[in-house]
Amino acid sequence: MPRIRQADIDEVKARTNIADIIGERVALKSAGVGSLKGLCPFHDEKSPSFNVRPSQGFYHCFGCGESGDVYTFLREMDHLTFSEAVERVAQRVGYQLTYEEGGPAPETSGRSRLYAAHTQAAEFFRQQLLSPEAEPARAFLGQRGFDPGAASHFGVGYAPRGWDGLLTHLTGQGFSRDELVTAGLVSTNQRGGVYDRFRGRLVWPIRDVTGQTIGFGARRLFEDDKGPKYLNTPETPIYKKNQVLYGLDLAKRDISRGDPKRVVVVEGYTDVMACHLAGLTTAIATCGTAFGSEHIRTLRRVMGDDSATGEVVFTFDGDEAGQKAALRAFSDADRFSAQTFVAVAPDGLDPCDLRLERGDAAVRSLLDHRTPMFEFVIDRKISGFPLSSVEGRVGALRAAAPIVAEIRDRLIRPGYERVLAQRLGMDPTDVHREVERAARGEGRREERAAPPDPGAAAAPATTLATLPRTRDVAIERDVLTGILQYGHRIEPALLHQALHAAFRTPALDAVRGAIASVDRTRPGWGQAAIDQLPQALRQLGGEVLMRDFPARDEEHAALSANDLCRRIIVRALDAEKHELLGAVQRVAPESEEGRAVRMRLRDLDQERRRLVDE
Repeated sequence: MPRIRQADIDEVKARTNIADIIGERVALKSAGVGSLKGLCPFHDEKSPSFNVRPSQGFYHCFGCGESGDVYTFLREMDHLTFSEAVERVAQRVGYQLTYEEGGPAPETSGRSRLYAAHTQAAEFFRQQLLSPEAEPARAFLGQRGFDPGAASHFGVGYAPRGWDGLLTHLTGQGFSRDELVTAGLVSTNQRGGVYDRFRGRLVWPIRDVTGQTIGFGARRLFEDDKGPKYLNTPETPIYKKNQVLYGLDLAKRDISRGDPKRVVVVEGYTDVMACHLAGLTTAIATCGTAFGSEHIRTLRRVMGDDSATGEVVFTFDGDEAGQKAALRAFSDADRFSAQTFVAVAPDGLDPCDLRLERGDAAVRSLLDHRTPMFEFVIDRKISGFPLSSVEGRVGALRAAAPIVAEIRDRLIRPGYERVLAQRLGMDPTDVHREVERAARGEGRREERAAPPDPGAAAAPATTLATLPRTRDVAIERDVLTGILQYGHRIEPALLHQALHAAFRTPALDAVRGAIASVDRTRPGWGQAAIDQLPQALRQLGGEVLMRDFPARDEEHAALSANDLCRRIIVRALDAEKHELLGAVQRVAPESEEGRAVRMRLRDLDQERRRLVDE
C-alpha cells in the first residue's frame, strides 16, 4: 500500500492539539506550566501519573511508562494501524492526505472501515424511522414520552423488517459483505448467506466516548419476532461490551464539570433518555451486560483524579432482580475513588416509567433519596433474618459483618459498625468483635478486589471438595445439580420456589442466586449462570453442573429433581415455622401481630402438607 507523505503526517500532527484528543478519554487538569495530568488510560491507578504536554504533542505515564504522540495514543487505545491513526486525525482537522506517489489517500480496509460502516448504518436507521413501516417504533417512543426531537438527539432509528434492507444499502455504498459481517451489522447462515442482524426493531446507536458509533442496541417491537427482547451488536474489533457505556459520549462533559462530579448508572436505553430529558444529564447505562471493572476504569478516567469527592449513584428496579444487580455492582464498587450510592424509585419504578407517571421533577428528585451503597447492602443482607429472635439477630450479624469488614477506610468503618448495631439492636462491642473476626478471615474482598500482584498467589478457588461434609451441603449440592441438568423437567412453580429458598452454604447460595437471575428459556442458561459467578466460585459452579446426578435414567432423574426441590422448600418452610413459634410466645395472642403470626403458621402447615403429599 502506498505510504502517506511524511510532510502530511507532520502537518496533521502540527494542526492537532493532543490534549483535545486525549481529553475525550481522560479528564485532564492543570499540573503546572504547559502540563496537564490525569488518570492513566493504560493501567489502573487511583493517583494520577499520566502527564500530557500539548506544546510538545506528547504524553508520558510515570506509573507504567507508556508514552508517545497523538498517533501512538490512538493506535494503543483503539488498536489502529499507523495509517488509520493518521487518517483519523486528518479527518478530524479537515486535512486532505496524499500518498507519496500523489493523489488522495484511498480508503483503508481496517478498523476505519468498520467505523464508517456504522456511521452509514446509523444514518440509514434514522431515515427509516420516518417511514410508514416504522409507525410501531414511533408509537413505542411516544408512549414512553419521547418526541421526535428526543429521538433525533439520541440518534434513535428503525431497522426495517426485511432481510436485506441495510445489507443492500451498505453494499451500495461500497462496503463488502465480509466487512459488514466483521462489523456485526449482518449475520451469516449455515449456507454462507448473509442477512441483516437487526430487523423490525427500534435501534439505538451505541457510541464510544469520542462520539463514534461502534454498535447498536435493538428492541423487539412485533409479536412474531421470536428473538430476545433486546439484541445488541456482538463483540467486534471496535465493540467490547464490557467497556462500553451507553450515553457516556453525551454525559462526559457534564460529568467532568460537575461539582461534585456525579454519575448516574441506570439499566437501559430508555432510562438514559428519560434521565437526560429530565435534567440528569450524567446518566449512563451498560449495554446488555453487568456493570464491571472495565466500566469502572472508563468512568474513573472521565471523572478524573479528584473523583474521591464525586458520587456514583446506581438506580435499580425495586424487584429482586434489581436488588441482585445492586449486589453485583457492590462487588466492584470499592474500585471507585468516588462514593457509591443506590437510589430506588418510589414503587420500584424505573426512571422512564417514573418520568411518565410523575414528571421530570420526580426523576431529578430520585437522587435526593439515595442510600450509601454499604448501607443498602447491609440492609439487603439482614432483611431475610427474623430480627425479633436472638438467633435471627446473630445470623444477621454474621451475614452483614463481612460487608462492614470490607470497608477499607478506618474512619468510616466504625460508623457502619454503629449502623449495624442499631439495625440489629445489639451491643456495639459485640458487633465490633464480629466485624474484626470477619476482617481477619480468608478471602476478604479487600484482597480479592485489589489489582492482581504477579508475585502473589491467586485466592484459592472454592470446590465441592472444600465444602463441609454436612447434610445441608449435600441436599443443596444435589438440588442445584438437579436444576442445572433437569430444570426443563421440573414443575415451573416448584422450580421458582426452590430457587428463591435461601441456602445455608454461602458458596452454594451464590450458585443458586446466579441460576435464579438468568433467563432459563434461552439455550445454554446453565453456563450463563456460571459465567455470572465470581472467579473464585466458577470452578464450583462447573463441578455442580458437570457432576453425576444420582439417577437410573432421565425419567427417574426428573422425578428426583422435582423431589429435591420439594425437600429444599420444605426445609425453608420448617425454618420459618421454627422462627414464628418463637415469636408467637412473645406477642399478645389477640393482638394484630399475634393473629398475623398464627395465620402465617396455618399457611405454612398447609403449604407443607401440600408439598409432602405430592
